Amino acid sequence: MNEFIIRGFPVSATLGAMAVSLSLAVGITLGVISALNQNRWPDYLAARVAVLGFSVPSFILASLLMYLLAYKIKLFPTAMWGTPAHVVLPSLALAALPTAFISRVVRSNMIEVLQQDYIRTARAKGLPESSVIFKHALKNAILPVVTYLGPLIAGIFTGSFVIEKIFAIPGLGRDFVTAIYNRDYGLILGLTIFYAAFLMLMNLLVDLSYTLVDPRIKLTRKEV
Repeated sequence: MNEFIIRGFPVSATLGAMAVSLSLAVGITLGVISALNQNRWPDYLAARVAVLGFSVPSFILASLLMYLLAYKIKLFPTAMWGTPAHVVLPSLALAALPTAFISRVVRSNMIEVLQQDYIRTARAKGLPESSVIFKHALKNAILPVVTYLGPLIAGIFTGSFVIEKIFAIPGLGRDFVTAIYNRDYGLILGLTIFYAAFLMLMNLLVDLSYTLVDPRIKLTRKEV
């Protein structure tokens, strides 16, 4: 089992890191644009993009990306693993659902935060709008996204069953599917335990990161 984890986890983690980075960059950007343009065309456009991300299954999106960008346009490799170009299509397919979720979470929280008194005070003091949005509003609206990152990273970094199978990526997800086909119960149990341990680690790191995002949160024991 150890050799499967040593060989497959770096591959799945590389793909997952690209997908998570893309999800955060696009999702937060869409969420902020939607909140600042509430009930206007940018908000409606971002909502349509989020609906597509929620509704289109990953295997359908992966097949479409493979057909359009690899087979028709021949911009990226169709499948397999080995070069940075091989990471693009599977990471786009993996990032669709998290991007949609993050954009909706950021939008709803940004709208709520922008109505708070301290935002009005910051604007009344003459602070630049960029400082109000990114330094004050977004910093408080981002906490639910940080919470979501724990299970998201654990789920993507330990391998995506469907995406890795479609693109023939030698990661943990493909190994898990192969173990199911071969009824290798030892490998199935080992990979499940590894995922559970990694999930607990990610949740712990998320709890610790709250103090960096919001200084009001303290990791100290309250004396009785």
